[in-house]
Amino acid sequence: MSDISIMTYLTSLLENVGFPVMVTLFLLIRYEVRIKQLEDHSKNLSDLIKDLRRDMT
Repeated sequence: MSDISIMTYLTSLLENVGFPVMVTLFLLIRYEVRIKQLEDHSKNLSDLIKDLRRDMT
């Protein structure tokens, strides 16, 4: 293979695969942030429930 055909192949591969990879990475990063927020809210809720149970007894 010549250098030009290799570069053409790599460019084509990047165009076809690069976009889905970037979208996947973007969504995974957003998902990670959402999971972290969910964990924080869950901990806060758990602490609030414990406090309310202590107040009832």
